[in-house]
Amino acid sequence: MNRGKAIILTLAAGAIFSFCAAPLRAADTNLEQEVSELRAENAALKNQVEQQGSALEKLSQKVGELETANVGHQGTAQEDAAVPTKDGFNLGKVNLSGEGGVAFFDTGSEGFSPQSDFRVDEARLFVEAPIWNEVYFYGEEDLATRENTDLGVYLNELYLDFQDVSQLWGRDNQLNFRAGRMNIPFGEEYLTRYAIDNPLILHSVSDFWGVDSGVEVYGALGKFSYVVAVQNGGGDYAQDYNDDKSVAGRISFDPDRHWHFSVSGMRTGDLNAQNDGSSAEWFANEFFQSIGSPATTTFHVNAVELDMTARWASGYVQAFGGYAQYDDNDPAADNRRDIYYYSAEVVQNLPEKFYAAARFSEVIADKGIPLLGNGDYGDYGDPLTSDLWRLSLGLGYRFSDRLIIKTEYSLEQGLETDGESRDHENFFGTEAAFKF
Repeated sequence: MNRGKAIILTLAAGAIFSFCAAPLRAADTNLEQEVSELRAENAALKNQVEQQGSALEKLSQKVGELETANVGHQGTAQEDAAVPTKDGFNLGKVNLSGEGGVAFFDTGSEGFSPQSDFRVDEARLFVEAPIWNEVYFYGEEDLATRENTDLGVYLNELYLDFQDVSQLWGRDNQLNFRAGRMNIPFGEEYLTRYAIDNPLILHSVSDFWGVDSGVEVYGALGKFSYVVAVQNGGGDYAQDYNDDKSVAGRISFDPDRHWHFSVSGMRTGDLNAQNDGSSAEWFANEFFQSIGSPATTTFHVNAVELDMTARWASGYVQAFGGYAQYDDNDPAADNRRDIYYYSAEVVQNLPEKFYAAARFSEVIADKGIPLLGNGDYGDYGDPLTSDLWRLSLGLGYRFSDRLIIKTEYSLEQGLETDGESRDHENFFGTEAAFKF
């Protein structure tokens, strides 16, 4: 009886163990399956993270190339950016924006504003719109510029911008193309010439800039960027009177976010003294023009310039120096002129949105050339000046990147080739610069 009971108890225990072990074995199987699935998911996530990291690295590289290409309009070359601005108002696909400045100026008795003037210093309207794929239109109407003596409306830049032509071989921003009227890409001061970009009111004495019709290519290769333009070169914007075209270009190098360097070169090409009248390039507050006798039929200017910018958290210093050579085919005299010029500017941000700025610039031409500077055109439009320098000191307040108020006092002195001093052209001004 006891033996039979033991057998029954043994069988019952075996049955209970088998019943309990079955779900444990199933649990082990499910656990192994879940672990396997988790490993597969982890591998997939790791692969996805690696792909995203690679994509982010490529994106960062592209952004870096674009930033390098843009270094130069305030340490950033807005002139060579793909689309000049996205400020303003969107009218469908058309973007409308504007910039300007209202000011009060006062100069010495031989300056351009001896009677103290309230004036609209600048006023410009910009229009941009996509045309087709990566082709864009950009236009600029000049309503008021300090150097204009009237309030007429003038065409400034207007071009078609063919962006990312280098996509033909699978590269971004290596080659872009423009056709129309563009800034002459020589030096860098013209990139910050407008009132909203200029920390001071005046420019350097040399003030190299110009707008001309032609074609331009620009782009970036790593830490290098470039822009090259072939343009008419003459002062008659409606027609060119000489087959010899102007060529200008600039190569920039940005080793990091603190430093920027560039070298520029330009030739105006031979210009017809009677028909072209002047070059399209502006220098020392007037255009290059023939200084030879009426027998002179052609003249030209060649130039080279080096620019440098160093930035820190609260300011920057930038400087440039250059050499220009004027020559003509006057049979009666040797009119060749060697012209040297330079400028150094420092800007320091102060507490509460204030900033201070200073600039010293000078032009030296041993045999003399017309250098208008701050002078009145009637007094200094024709006489030859051998040396002209300017020291500008300014203080500004930035309400935002769209509204700045600034004031400036400048000392300007020079020497004419006949020994006469230029010392009545000092400047005081205050200006509110804006954009929308």
